[in-house]
Amino acid sequence: MVAYHSSALDGVAANPALPTPLLLRLIGFEGGDDRRPFESLHRAMIRPGLPESAVAAVRAHPIAHVRIAFATSGQAEPEQRVLLVDDPSPEVRAAVATGPEWTLDNRTKIRPLPDAVCERLLADPEQSVRSAVLDSAHAAPSFLASLAGHPDPAARSAAVRVWDELTTDEHSALLDDPDPEVRRRAELCACPQDAKLTTALLADPSSLREALRRGLLDRAEAERFLTEGTHLAELAANPSLPPDLVDRLAVDPDHEVRLAVSLRPELTEARRAAIDVTVEAWAWADVDWVGAGTADQDVLRRAVTSAHPLLRRAAARSPHLSPELLRLLAEDTDEVVRNQLAVWHPDTPEEVLMSVYARLGGTFSAWMATGHPNFPREGLAARYADDPNPIYRHLVVRDPTADPALIERLSHDPDTWTRQSAARDPRLPLPRLIEALTQPELAYCAGANPALPPGEMAGVMDRAGVPSGHGQGMWTGAPPTHP
Repeated sequence: MVAYHSSALDGVAANPALPTPLLLRLIGFEGGDDRRPFESLHRAMIRPGLPESAVAAVRAHPIAHVRIAFATSGQAEPEQRVLLVDDPSPEVRAAVATGPEWTLDNRTKIRPLPDAVCERLLADPEQSVRSAVLDSAHAAPSFLASLAGHPDPAARSAAVRVWDELTTDEHSALLDDPDPEVRRRAELCACPQDAKLTTALLADPSSLREALRRGLLDRAEAERFLTEGTHLAELAANPSLPPDLVDRLAVDPDHEVRLAVSLRPELTEARRAAIDVTVEAWAWADVDWVGAGTADQDVLRRAVTSAHPLLRRAAARSPHLSPELLRLLAEDTDEVVRNQLAVWHPDTPEEVLMSVYARLGGTFSAWMATGHPNFPREGLAARYADDPNPIYRHLVVRDPTADPALIERLSHDPDTWTRQSAARDPRLPLPRLIEALTQPELAYCAGANPALPPGEMAGVMDRAGVPSGHGQGMWTGAPPTHP
């Protein structure tokens, strides 16, 4: 038996070409006395288009952590995850309610569970499940809006998250809600248009900062905080602050206060530039008016054409930039602007992607090279096969014209990352691919290579002790009736 390295099994589990019978073999393995780590099984499940037989095997698996891993997979479709909505384990049902914790591409939006399924989860006998569906980042606005009149105050509180989706009558009911926390959250949503609500919220320490930053301020209240010298950064960001008080805060001794003033939307560029602020090279700030206008071209233009780097950095996160605004940011001399552009905009120019790739390196660049739709492919072999910088040699495998001999050469490259990328490439000659399965730093990548023959995949499982059929350590049967 070939001495495959132990990490080869993890690679095989992640292999996109793993045949369904081997996938089922892996899913069915409990591990016996020497329990296999769940990393391999987790990798097997986080793949798009998992076949129905594999979904059925996961659904029926007796180990709750296996079912939880599938329930939180960013690659599983809602129609597949809902099959676990009646799982006997409350931990699994809570995982279904919570949904995926991460995705392979931060531009990808997770499709929400159907409203009817969320309603079932909200009626679950376990508090942890009910809380999970209310707290889920993936809940559909329509489901949250439907909770405005729910008997559970936690559900009504969740409805406040979609305040703008609610009717005027629902706003009024939530502002008069018998539960104090529901009222407080509703009041925070309504206070930008209500000075009395703002004044009341300022008396509550748990609401003070947000109300001071967003609420409709009475001038006397604003002057009180300015005189007391407390929470001035929040005060400086308040949209309703009178112009003369803005001017006073623009020369405040505290740099954070002046910085908050410098980001206000009503300032002219001349007025903004006159404020004494220093923006750190990698600083970031949430700019409410830019974030709220991420699809508004007028808002984006004001931010993109500003001399203030924090405004341009905020605008660069918008995937809705017009071609003209995209060009301006692509030519920006600020590195963080170009970094944000490379992450968030699908049409970022190739030269920007390449400069960000080279500058940042590591796992970020690896993600960008494989996940950005505009990242170059053609011509990389001719340009970088002999480049002295390994971060560029690593790109050669992306070129569809790279021949097997070059891929094999790169599998012996002095740079580990380059060797690993070559080991995953299906053009790697088979003898070298089999050899890579035995090498600690290459075994995972070789196992994940879609050109690996099924017989070798099965051999890796044999070596790892994964049973090849029914019997000890191989579970088959009906869905579990226990957690």
